[in-house]
Amino acid sequence: METSRELEQVVVGRPTSDGAGVKLTRVLTQNLQKRLDPFLMLDEFGSDQAGDYIAGFPDHPHRGFETVTYMLNGRMRHRDSVGNSGLLTNGGVQWMTAGRGIIHSEMPEQEDGLMRGFQLWVNLPAKNKLTAPGYQDLPATAIPEVTLGNGSLVRVIAGAFAGVNGAVQRPDTEPLYLDVHAPAGSTLQIPIQDGHNAFLYPYEGELTIGALTRPLRRQQMGILTSTSGSSGVRVTATADSRFILVAGKPLREPIVQYGPFVMNTPLEIEQAIRDYQAGKLAS
Repeated sequence: METSRELEQVVVGRPTSDGAGVKLTRVLTQNLQKRLDPFLMLDEFGSDQAGDYIAGFPDHPHRGFETVTYMLNGRMRHRDSVGNSGLLTNGGVQWMTAGRGIIHSEMPEQEDGLMRGFQLWVNLPAKNKLTAPGYQDLPATAIPEVTLGNGSLVRVIAGAFAGVNGAVQRPDTEPLYLDVHAPAGSTLQIPIQDGHNAFLYPYEGELTIGALTRPLRRQQMGILTSTSGSSGVRVTATADSRFILVAGKPLREPIVQYGPFVMNTPLEIEQAIRDYQAGKLAS
């Protein structure tokens, strides 16, 4: 790799709650949506205390984007207004396209033990904001894995890595979503498409990026530079580490968000609210 992206900014996740009181860490917030276009939100959830997650996420609406739930540990049941149902378990992914509208719930199917994972929101282009909703339920066995000579393991959720296509390919935003397990002292060269926005997030251990020796630690999101001509990023694990790397093609369109609705104009948001109130959102 001739030119590595560097660490542009470190963002510390902030504790919050969502749904019916599920405790989580919000990492990618609305003030970063333009910088990390097409990504709108990243939450990490993780607890072995049932009270932190047992209430789950009862029925709630979405319009105008996609949700990607990656479960590291635990069991979560998805049900939605277009008839889909799926059980998300260890290592599995649910990729849902809200499109013109969907109402769904995500409820724990466990009363104790560890529940841990991520939810990422990926924007849709204006031309697809009102597309038909869709849903993919991907068990752990459907996620391709690549083992490298340095002992690292890369799970390819979306996009491609080392000649291996991920479980999901999406047009327009062309997302790359990797879950990387890297032993201490290992260095990885991860290609990232020139012009795509990218970030990584260690959820275990710590990393250094490019030429910098400043470590990136757990619950810190590292936004990577987008300097033209870089061919990817060089990551070194300074301890046994696990991290996600996410990159995608920016849409460069206006972003207007009101809670669970993400559109291009305030008028479109007002229409989404009216449709939801009238019971037409998911029709």
